[in-house]
Amino acid sequence: MATETPPPSNTQTRHPSGEEFAEVQQSPEFAELRHSHRSFAFPLTFAFIAWYLLYVLLSNYADDFMGTKVVGNVNVALVLGLAQFLTTFLIAWWYARHAAAKLDPKAEAIKSRMEGGA
Repeated sequence: MATETPPPSNTQTRHPSGEEFAEVQQSPEFAELRHSHRSFAFPLTFAFIAWYLLYVLLSNYADDFMGTKVVGNVNVALVLGLAQFLTTFLIAWWYARHAAAKLDPKAEAIKSRMEGGA
């Protein structure tokens, strides 16, 4: 099965050179974008890993606590396990909002400047 080439677009996109990429990478605008990403992603990643490890450690060493009944047959371990899934989805949603509000506009400005040759 042969792959088809996409139809040509009407707009011409300029492809930046390697030197231009290196120059942009050293720019204050790119440093600000990188800082915005890292100041959000790294602390949140650390917090989630700590939360996950706490759950694993409690599951291994705090049998009585994790086996405590909350409601009916639902115990603390099940509640914390489901909370792991909930926090995963909340972090993904929060990051998507952060990226749309703070990262994407900065990245788009850099991209359009590079492709436009401004």
